Amino acid sequence: MPPPVARIVELLKREPSRTGSIVITLFGDAIVPRGGSVALGTLLQFFEAIDIDSSVVRTAMSRLTADGWFEREKVGRNSFYRLVQRERLTFDIATKHIYGAPASDWTGRFELLLIANGGDRDAAREALKNAGFGSPLPGVWVAPSGVPVPDEAKSAIRLEVSAEDDSGRRLLSESWPLDRTADAYLKFMKTFEPLRVWLGKQDASPGDAFTARILLIHYYRRVVLRDPLLPTALLPKDWPGRAARDLCGEIYRAVLAPSEQWLDRHGSNENGLLPAAGRELSRRFSD
Repeated sequence: MPPPVARIVELLKREPSRTGSIVITLFGDAIVPRGGSVALGTLLQFFEAIDIDSSVVRTAMSRLTADGWFEREKVGRNSFYRLVQRERLTFDIATKHIYGAPASDWTGRFELLLIANGGDRDAAREALKNAGFGSPLPGVWVAPSGVPVPDEAKSAIRLEVSAEDDSGRRLLSESWPLDRTADAYLKFMKTFEPLRVWLGKQDASPGDAFTARILLIHYYRRVVLRDPLLPTALLPKDWPGRAARDLCGEIYRAVLAPSEQWLDRHGSNENGLLPAAGRELSRRFSD
């Protein structure tokens, strides 16, 4: 394993267990583009590479299945997991947020959602955070106009408000912890810059490339899904989000082809080898 990747794995070990979160990353990044179903054995091979025991992975998959993320199918002694269709929209929104081009302009307007107490408010709150909405006050959520509203918040009262005056801009600035997000971007860049340098000097093997790819998106996803991706006009002048995205995109493009080779050889589902990914995969991080 390349030294920069080994250091990231050691960093991961010092954190509270995030096996379930890594599974979500792996599915969204690598399995959904190739059909959405994968053998447990494929997952276990990946997690073995980052020194996570198979019993921990099995427990995580059981919990995610019980929580409604996946369906489990057993064929003989083999288990296969498929993303539940109703969660596909959640993955699609996250995919656009992680890999899509940043906003190039701004209309000067934003969505304002009002969510009443009761019902499934907790689920709506988590879905809105993942979709890029911020909350300046309890029950009030805002985002630049055009951000998709997740299904969990479809019952909210929706308003479109101008942010062209100082009060509107202040509302936006108070809706997201931009200082914390900026610090998280800087930490991400410090963690992955050595990998970028290493990849500039030599190629990664398919296995190392796949490990690097999933860890890269796992860490980047944790930051960018809490970033509303505000237009440049609303961001601090020294905002590090763009530099972090450029770094992530450069590494991703360097490891994508060999990591797909690993999936070609080791990835399987209930029908055999995983199907090839569509063209959308190669368009990730393209502006």
